[in-house]
Amino acid sequence: MIMIQGDMLEGGGQVLRLSAAISAVTGKPIRIVNVRAKRSPPGLRAQHLNALNAIGLLTNAKIEGLKIGSREIAFTPNPPSGGGFKVDVQTAGSTSLILQALMPVMALSASEVRLEVTGGTNNPKAPAIEYLQNIVLPTVTRMGFRGSIELLRRGFYPRGQGVVRAYSKPVRGLKPIVLTKFGSPERIWGVSYSCRLPQHITERMARSAQKKLTEEGYDAAIATESLSEGDPKCSVDPGCGLILFASLPSGGLLGGDALGRLGRPAEKVGEEAALNLLEALKRSAPVDKHMGDQLIVYAGLAEGESEIKVSELTMHTLTCIELCKVLLGASFEVEGKLGEPARIVCRG
Repeated sequence: MIMIQGDMLEGGGQVLRLSAAISAVTGKPIRIVNVRAKRSPPGLRAQHLNALNAIGLLTNAKIEGLKIGSREIAFTPNPPSGGGFKVDVQTAGSTSLILQALMPVMALSASEVRLEVTGGTNNPKAPAIEYLQNIVLPTVTRMGFRGSIELLRRGFYPRGQGVVRAYSKPVRGLKPIVLTKFGSPERIWGVSYSCRLPQHITERMARSAQKKLTEEGYDAAIATESLSEGDPKCSVDPGCGLILFASLPSGGLLGGDALGRLGRPAEKVGEEAALNLLEALKRSAPVDKHMGDQLIVYAGLAEGESEIKVSELTMHTLTCIELCKVLLGASFEVEGKLGEPARIVCRG
């Protein structure tokens, strides 16, 4: 059983999710100690239990220490066999974080996986479900992933209850990827969305984002989606936000988003989303900092050499790298400083 220090580097829930996902794919049992020791309060929280339970569900794993506050867990998986599964986060906890952990397991299962996840779809401290659909999924598809992600109903804080459906076909293995070249965006697009709020909010967010992008010389096609009670895709709680994407000539994809909150003008939400995308573009890298985190595990699982240039080297990325070294035996070269653009080479 491989021992993992839960307080390594980033030291949060990412260590749990990624360690369990790699364990599920490789069949190597793991024990994680000092779980979230750098957090207050330390130990497992509800969202981490949900992720571990979901990964365990796909592999019929034996999990010890699976309770709120636990500082140590042991995860012993069986080979992922595929099938149909339902995961209910039971709060507004992020469906995207669950899916991110499950996608490598889904890809390398023995047969197709049909998954339905209920929870939050647009959360302040997690990728929006649109980010997975428009950036993560197309990028890992280039590496061999075969599947889809469908948003059935939005879910916002506090009750969540959003529904996402994911599907995957098994693959023999993953391919390496090279994403190092930057160029002027070929296309910028996005969606301004709201549920149970006046329609003018989505329109104001979209206009504000478009204005900021135009000032910097970019044009964008921003759709609006204003859902009301009775629409099957409408959330049970009110909420709004805007997310933007940029596609580059190299195939790189960048994102920037913002969520609305009570008392915050719609114009500020749109402007923030645009500024986040512009910041990624100014760093002249084809992989944004969030996708950089996600690509590491796929590069570690792929046979061959992957090379990427990320817009910002984060502690999350370095944590992924260390876990892939320990659990996959992959080797990495990192050129760049924390908080700055960096080149990462992985030999999986």
